[in-house]
Amino acid sequence: MSQPEYTTAQATALTNHDRKPIHRPGTIQARGVLLALSTQLEILQVSNNTQAYLGKEPEDLLGQPLSYLLDPQQVEIVKQCLGKKIGSANAFKVLINTLHGKRYFDAIAHHTEEAVILELEPTDSESEVSFLGFHTLAGEAIAKMQSTSNLGEFLHLVAEEVQKIIGFDRVMVYQFDQSEAGSVVAEVKREDLSPYLGLHYPATDIPAQARELYTRCFLRFLPDLTAEPIKLVPTENPTTHQQLDLSYSVLRSFDWCCAEYHQNMGVKALLVISLIQEQKLWGLISCHHQTPKYISYEVRKMCEFLGQIVSSELAHKISYSEWDYKVKLKSLQSEFLESISQADNFIDALIKPEIRLLDLVSASGAAVCLDNEITLVGTTPNIHQVRVLIEWADTQVSDNLFSTDSLPKLYSEALIFKDTASGLLLLRISKVRRYYILWFRPEVLQTVHWAGNPQESIQAQADGSLTLSPRKSFEQWQETVRLTSLPWKACELDSAIALRNAIVGIVLSKADELAKINLELERSNQELASFAYAASHDLKEPLRGIYNFSTVLLEDYSQVLDDDGIECLQTVVSLSVRMETLINALLRLSQLGQAQLRLQTTNLNQLLNQVIEVFGASRQDFGLVDIRIPRPLPTVLCDRVLVNEVFSNLLGNAFKYNDKAEQWVEIGYLSQEEEQGAGSREQGAGSREQGAREKNFPLCPPHPAPLPLLHAPFPIFYIRDNGIGIPQHHLETIFRLFKRLHSQEKYGGGAGAGLAIVKKIVELHNGKIWVKSTVGVGSMFYFTLE
Repeated sequence: MSQPEYTTAQATALTNHDRKPIHRPGTIQARGVLLALSTQLEILQVSNNTQAYLGKEPEDLLGQPLSYLLDPQQVEIVKQCLGKKIGSANAFKVLINTLHGKRYFDAIAHHTEEAVILELEPTDSESEVSFLGFHTLAGEAIAKMQSTSNLGEFLHLVAEEVQKIIGFDRVMVYQFDQSEAGSVVAEVKREDLSPYLGLHYPATDIPAQARELYTRCFLRFLPDLTAEPIKLVPTENPTTHQQLDLSYSVLRSFDWCCAEYHQNMGVKALLVISLIQEQKLWGLISCHHQTPKYISYEVRKMCEFLGQIVSSELAHKISYSEWDYKVKLKSLQSEFLESISQADNFIDALIKPEIRLLDLVSASGAAVCLDNEITLVGTTPNIHQVRVLIEWADTQVSDNLFSTDSLPKLYSEALIFKDTASGLLLLRISKVRRYYILWFRPEVLQTVHWAGNPQESIQAQADGSLTLSPRKSFEQWQETVRLTSLPWKACELDSAIALRNAIVGIVLSKADELAKINLELERSNQELASFAYAASHDLKEPLRGIYNFSTVLLEDYSQVLDDDGIECLQTVVSLSVRMETLINALLRLSQLGQAQLRLQTTNLNQLLNQVIEVFGASRQDFGLVDIRIPRPLPTVLCDRVLVNEVFSNLLGNAFKYNDKAEQWVEIGYLSQEEEQGAGSREQGAGSREQGAREKNFPLCPPHPAPLPLLHAPFPIFYIRDNGIGIPQHHLETIFRLFKRLHSQEKYGGGAGAGLAIVKKIVELHNGKIWVKSTVGVGSMFYFTLE
């Protein structure tokens, strides 16, 4: 059976086994008596061995009050357990008259949701162990265990001290791994026994139900695995009509599979103490004896107490052994997050210097994925392999953090790059965007020493079903484990989660800052636009007065002024006209800043016809200009009035700034495919003259049908001329307000606001405008209306 087949079979068998209610066996161990009571302490069920221990048949006890067996003071102690949480026990000594005389018992009472359970174990001692006696037995062991900070030494001392107290042939400390399999990490044994130290045991050896019971009941004692179990009478609880829940019972019988498993190891008596770490089962102190062996209740309670001390100390020992590594990760994490919070470029902050991202979780390689952009660091699969891996993760991983030390077993395509990525730690930063960080670890070949062949625990039945069966051999069995990396530690996973939380926090913080800045900018822009409108409007009245009075002086008082005075007044009139032009431009910009677009379906050919007609009526030399329209313009959704202004301004500039004898202007657009030939949208060098010119088209060519309305992708419109061109160093400034490249006397003057207005209108349509130009050759203005 291959490893994947074995894993599947193991899971099936475990599932079948875990369906068995082992906490409701219907039997107890033969070493004592059990009574199940109602909340009124009426006897509902008893074990079928009361005659041997109490001298009373089960039928004589059923239906009787507990006072029939115990004195009032003892009954009251049992009643008190009802006030405790489920499973908490009251323990006390009782003396009961039997056919064989008076007999002492250790009485242990607890309650479940179904019943009050009283268990009686015969004892030779009539008094409980005193605190001083308990301290003498346990104090020395605790002191020794606390004397070392090394985890390995600590666990070995635990095994030694437990063996001194109970005298078993073998005491082992058994640790679970992430897959619920386990290994022996400390052992003290009789010299003639074969060692189990370092051997591994599959998860099937201690199924999930058994592990769950160990987390509820911290000590399990089976003094004789060969003894026949004792049935309860009646078999079912008469109140619930099901077998009794014995999860917290000290006398609960053992599963046949458990008994056969340990007998195959040569074990006749078993004591198991749970080790709990962070409310999870970390491991077990497993004690074996080759012959039946009984331990008193007091000694068992002392072992349970030692188990709790060990569990408590375990946290400190593990923390101490990992402390240096955790401190290193924390320090690195702190520096890393600080650099990210201050960085302008997120990817640069993550990967420069590269070693920080890898050291954060001790990985050999990493990939940072921001949507379709993937950046690789260290030793990784190639870009294509990482991209496909992320697509797999999108469908298979739902959590923000995913880790595995055996990626090829989950994702077969990873076999190709197992040398670089057998281990994967994946961090999802955003659930809305495809933002991931992936860390990789290479394959590390490992030799695992099992206690017997783990595959022998899976047995096929005649009907084809798979069941767990106790292994017969526990001789060392070697397996070479492939396609695995070093496992990811909990502190490394914590480090990755801390990184995600910090990134999310930084992004949210920056988003809040940006929102505040945008809000403030919006308010400032509104105030500035309102101020510009009001100031410009108010300036026109005194300016009009200056113009009017200067004109009156020139007309009515020119005879009393000399030539210098007349020239000064003419200059005042000229400047006032110039000032009014500038104010009108400023007013127009402020109006655009507060304007609401009136979008409508617009045939740009008709709109262009209107613009050209206006130019033809206002300019006598207009007929000398060659206007070229290579193909009909599309119909678009836009503000018709504002787009008319765009074409008017751009055409006006094309006519104005042209000193050629043969002037021409070309108006057209580029489709999505042609955009590639238009070059970058960045302002740059102009286009060269073409050797051949396109054929001239009429201004408004006939259309057999209405032109389609263009949506995305949006076309790029252009207006091209053979004018004077624009110097390269001015290409970035020509869209500024009042920016002129020539004096007022040249090329007809102007306010220098036309291109600023065009830019504002294009941006209102969520578009862009840019220019390419070559001095002496011509210019080409591009714009989009999105």
